[in-house]
Amino acid sequence: MLQDDRPSAARAISDKTSVLRSHPLFRDLGADALDQLCRYAKKRTFKRGATIFAKGDPGQSLFFIISGTVKIGVSSADGRGAIFNMVDAGEMFGEIAVLDGLARTADAIANSNCELFVVDRRDFLSLLAGQPVLATKLIELLCVRLRWISDHVEQVIFPELSGKLAKVLIRLIDRPGASSDRKITITQQEIGEMLGMSRESVNKQLHEWAARKLVRLQRGSITIIDVDSLKALAERSQD
Repeated sequence: MLQDDRPSAARAISDKTSVLRSHPLFRDLGADALDQLCRYAKKRTFKRGATIFAKGDPGQSLFFIISGTVKIGVSSADGRGAIFNMVDAGEMFGEIAVLDGLARTADAIANSNCELFVVDRRDFLSLLAGQPVLATKLIELLCVRLRWISDHVEQVIFPELSGKLAKVLIRLIDRPGASSDRKITITQQEIGEMLGMSRESVNKQLHEWAARKLVRLQRGSITIIDVDSLKALAERSQD
């Protein structure tokens, strides 16, 4: 006897709607437009360390994170890397190349096991053309991205490590989708790549802060304990 799979299909649609509706970009979409987006979105999974796309690849898809973390950055021929951003569940990435049709500007690497929704560029642009509210929200999102990049450049040119490190940690816990317990899933090597500093320098500063109870260090993560003190360090470094 064949089983009726309609209840499970309905749950899948509901789950997809919930994930996409939670993103600020789609929060104000009408029901019909959201249903259209759900039809376009296909689920894909990536193992930790897998390349989702590489710099120079054609920008054919937009990505939404269901679970896991993705790091956005570049690497040089000699193996050195620079991380621009860490993207968490509930966030979107890959929008620049999708909008201008040019090549990817950075690598996207699964920083953990990830589940993603993938939307084809042609489908997304078709939806965007008929949704002026969505276009406005997308402009706002791109402005947020630009401010993030400006902040990133600013903290890279800070004259000393403690201020640079304090500011990047504050930025990471203030991101949309960041953990409410102020725990950042990131390695010291990855922080060093974000700052353009050695892992050893980052490790030394973090252990100094751990001894002062500003942070708690665990393998592969950092929990911020004293936010106010780190904010003060970040602000003083700009004086």
